[in-house]
Amino acid sequence: MPEARPLPGSRFFTTDHQAIALRFGLTSLAFLLVGFLLMLLMRWQLAWPGRPIPLIGGLFPDSLAPGGILLPEFYNALGAMHGSIMIFLGVVPLGAGAFGNFLVPRLIGADTMAFPRLTAWSYWIFLAAGFGFLVGFVVPGGPANSGWTSYPPLATLGTLGQDIWLIGILLLGLSSMLGAVNMIVTVVQLRRPGLGWMDLPFFVWAQLITALLLLLAFPPLQSAAVMQLMDRLADTSFFSPAGLIVAAQPLGGAGGGSPLLWQHLFWFLAHPEVYVLLLPALGIVSEILAAGTGRRLYGYRSIVGSTLFLGVMSLVVWAHHMFLTGMGPVMSAFFQATTLIISIPSVVILTCFFLTLKGGRLPMTTSMLFALGFLPMFGIGGLTGLPLGLAVGDIHLHDTYYVIGHFHYIVAPGVLIALFGGIYHWWPLVAGRPLNDRLGRIHFWGTLIGMNGIFLPMFAMGLAGVSRRLWDAGAGYEHAQSTIHFNSFMTYSAWLVAIAQVPFVWNLVMNRPRRSTATPWRVERTS
Repeated sequence: MPEARPLPGSRFFTTDHQAIALRFGLTSLAFLLVGFLLMLLMRWQLAWPGRPIPLIGGLFPDSLAPGGILLPEFYNALGAMHGSIMIFLGVVPLGAGAFGNFLVPRLIGADTMAFPRLTAWSYWIFLAAGFGFLVGFVVPGGPANSGWTSYPPLATLGTLGQDIWLIGILLLGLSSMLGAVNMIVTVVQLRRPGLGWMDLPFFVWAQLITALLLLLAFPPLQSAAVMQLMDRLADTSFFSPAGLIVAAQPLGGAGGGSPLLWQHLFWFLAHPEVYVLLLPALGIVSEILAAGTGRRLYGYRSIVGSTLFLGVMSLVVWAHHMFLTGMGPVMSAFFQATTLIISIPSVVILTCFFLTLKGGRLPMTTSMLFALGFLPMFGIGGLTGLPLGLAVGDIHLHDTYYVIGHFHYIVAPGVLIALFGGIYHWWPLVAGRPLNDRLGRIHFWGTLIGMNGIFLPMFAMGLAGVSRRLWDAGAGYEHAQSTIHFNSFMTYSAWLVAIAQVPFVWNLVMNRPRRSTATPWRVERTS
């Protein structure tokens, strides 16, 4: 592994891509912690509905949690903000903003990113959007409570927090597109002489395709956010249908809009967003496996080709999230077919990763444990998605806990496990010394076991028909009774995951980077 380089100077508005990458990393980890804490509040309500939240329950105003007991509206808000924070403020900036900005110039032999000021601006805009999301918790009515998907007409009738959420989405889109343009130009223009496309590390390919997806898919959602803001603030009717009745009274203002238009625009981003989450994780795992085995990835060209195919196909499968909206049989068949097709390159990539391990002697470092843990978790997440890609299966499973389990197996014990592995693998480049291996193993096993304890029972609950949106599944929902007892086990598992993060945080603090203003980081020329 290349030697560590001292941190650059402590200029607040630095344009050094490595310092900005570190800021992206630490900030996104902080937002991941916030999103995780919101999930713990939700899990308390699900496990023990009607019981006050211990210790902090009295801190919430009566408009959100009287006597420390969550109201349904506040539970919905926690769900909306948990999803938004974990995805848009946590996983994406950690994978692309932190790992991408830090490593890509090193791996292609560049001295910096193509546009250093864009690197800085992408961080500060991202930070502003994150603070905006958090402001929603202190405004009248609380944060956005119409789900992380923000479906109208519910979103059109939401609180002031919904406006703040939409503005945050606009800022996050701007930040992502600035970073994407910067990444694309850097890889295309700043490769060292003689470094051909098929000589690039797969990590660089993963970051490049991630940037292309962000650049192509985010503008439709930004346009939709502007239109939803206009529906809310200017009485337009892009998404507001006619004839709405609210509290037994006809809703005033214009009508004739289409809520389905929002769904199309939202999912045109949100499905490629899955691969924006996933591709940096695949790149990280590929580097750890290659370093551990001491060999080039098996089937490198197949992996690259599969990843390019994934990127293209991710833009044409969005409506498999919308089978229940009444699309015709021709369109339904098209999106079922493309959904099944897009699973093939994922199988190719995973198979090549396993074949890379064949016959190798692996050093059981903490980073390798995380990389190996990612492989079966990603496999479970992918396989459980197949029934959702078929209309006949989705009719039963849509909006149940099965969907939550499937998606979280991709993102939590999948992507997050890989991102943790990347932190352990490259931390010596940041701090000049590795993270403690014993603390890392405690972190790994506690996180892996706890996450499976949270999400594995969700498949059983979903197959039983338990809705993902139930605030109190014990209150007369007969279809939930056979599996509702899993909620307490899942909540205890969530606490195990929380406890497992303590050694990780302590590890980072005890092995934090030491600042030096003497010399900037030196760039190693790697192949």
